[in-house]
Amino acid sequence: MSVKVLDRQFKQVAFLENAFGIGYEKRINELWSAHFSLPLNDQKNEYCQPFNYAEIIDDRTGEYIGLFRIEPSLVTKDESQQKVEYHMFHVAITLLDGVLFDYHQTDNRTTRYNIEYILSHQIVPHFVLGDCAFTRYFSYKFEDENGLLGPLFSIPEPFDEDYIWEYDTTVYPWKLHLRKPSNEVECEIRYGNNMVGIEREYDPETIVNRIYAKGYGEGVNALRIDSVNNGIPYVEDAASIQKYGLRPYIWTDKRFEKAESLKANAQALLKKWKDPIPMYRIAAADISSLTNEDIHRLKNGRIVRVVDDELGTFEQRIVSEKKSDMVAKPGDIQLQVGNLTEDIATLHSDLTRRQQINETYSQGATNLSNHDFEDNADANHPAVLRFYLPDEMVRINKLYLTFETDYFRAYSKSAKAGGGVVKSTSSGGGQTTSSGGGQTTSSGGGTSTTSGQANGYAVTLIPYLTDEAIPSGSSHVHGVVVDAADLDHWHTVNISPHTHTVANHTHTVSAHTHDINLEPHTHPLEYGIYKHNELPTQVSIKVDGQTVPYTSLSAENLDLIPYLAKDSQGNVVRGPHRIEISPNDLARISAQVMVQFFIQSRGGTRA
Repeated sequence: MSVKVLDRQFKQVAFLENAFGIGYEKRINELWSAHFSLPLNDQKNEYCQPFNYAEIIDDRTGEYIGLFRIEPSLVTKDESQQKVEYHMFHVAITLLDGVLFDYHQTDNRTTRYNIEYILSHQIVPHFVLGDCAFTRYFSYKFEDENGLLGPLFSIPEPFDEDYIWEYDTTVYPWKLHLRKPSNEVECEIRYGNNMVGIEREYDPETIVNRIYAKGYGEGVNALRIDSVNNGIPYVEDAASIQKYGLRPYIWTDKRFEKAESLKANAQALLKKWKDPIPMYRIAAADISSLTNEDIHRLKNGRIVRVVDDELGTFEQRIVSEKKSDMVAKPGDIQLQVGNLTEDIATLHSDLTRRQQINETYSQGATNLSNHDFEDNADANHPAVLRFYLPDEMVRINKLYLTFETDYFRAYSKSAKAGGGVVKSTSSGGGQTTSSGGGQTTSSGGGTSTTSGQANGYAVTLIPYLTDEAIPSGSSHVHGVVVDAADLDHWHTVNISPHTHTVANHTHTVSAHTHDINLEPHTHPLEYGIYKHNELPTQVSIKVDGQTVPYTSLSAENLDLIPYLAKDSQGNVVRGPHRIEISPNDLARISAQVMVQFFIQSRGGTRA
């Protein structure tokens, strides 16, 4: 058995030939541990500093046990022994050095992407991803994680089949593999051959005798079995309940979209879970170095066939492999053997009990919400969008405004009208007063000439009347024949330059009304869309009353989260919000608000 010590730059600084009490424990999908001791007076203790590394190799078999990081040591000194005991963890513990500060979320990404995303946050990139046997699309969220190991190990937890993390620290950067373990029997423990002792423990915590089944859908919208199970949302085993008491469990599998199939699989799982699942602790002899038979290699993650005269024969997976002293007792090995998950494709009901499908595991789902609006606006009448952020929003990832400014648009048409009387009434008389006289002056005199005939007759009778008596009798008339041409004549009038003066005066109008009668009539209809011929030069944007420093006439994906109303913790307030866009002239605003958020499905009804 050999132990080599490496410094933090992975340079070998010591070979511990005096090491004793060398041991290790490997638990499936957990952090491995190891230990060794040195004499108290061994000078090489000085190289075993915390955070240096120790590489352990089994010299008998040539098996590479692993690379571990040295943790603080324990000094033991008494009459019987004087030693320094060193405890170590596998170098996967270096993943505890990094952090995921603040909020991190990935949506519908492959398993490889999610693992590499977490590994990218290492302070020193010790690990890279090697094999990844799974391609699943899940959403994950992490917030303020101290250490990367927990988030990393949580990536495959929603999987509905067995998986195993494996490491290759013989190369650098070290390789991390996520693989599917074999479901075939690979090794054997038989009483009288390599079995030293066996213990069987039934854990009552594993009993499930009532299963509430949920399938495709989210929250209150998830598929249930009520409709095919007499209105009851669960299946149960009465005998198990009678024997162990009620042990309910909510089982979710989003693959199922039909209630009949969901119920059938729930019944199959109930049959498997209604009785305790045994855990076996087996003390065995590692005889693989003697037989060189692979069937005698008892390694973590393998399916082992256990043959015992009293307990019978069963096949289960090794979940823990431990050797406490590889120097003094190289053949002693302690194993824990747990329940074997059957093949999904064969049984159609093989989900492990710890299965957590994405929506259950991550406690929500990512959604997109779009709000569109169009409206005419000007400087005094903004285009307004009101939208609501519900309390179920766990996180608002994005809230973007996209808009453009177009010409103001009007819709016009004439309307039919009937006859009627239009009356205007003054409230009293009215008076107009000039402030002084007025004067009009001509620029000079003028001449006017007229001509004519004697009534247009060829002969004109001119009467002669007198008040004096005529000697021979009464008044009388003499007729004279005159040629009409002799009566043609002209008059000429000369007008000298002059002025007309108007004295100060007022005009008074008494109170009165005007009645206008309109006969019944119609106006012809004229449809059309009319646009203003000018655009504004800038806009003003307000979000929850806060002005956004942006004035251009269009924008694409303008981030509004900094301007939304916040609570005392600096988080966006859940509830109603308001966006106003005001152009400095008549315009038409076309806008869209896109919200990406992580939401929980709580509350509501199944209407």
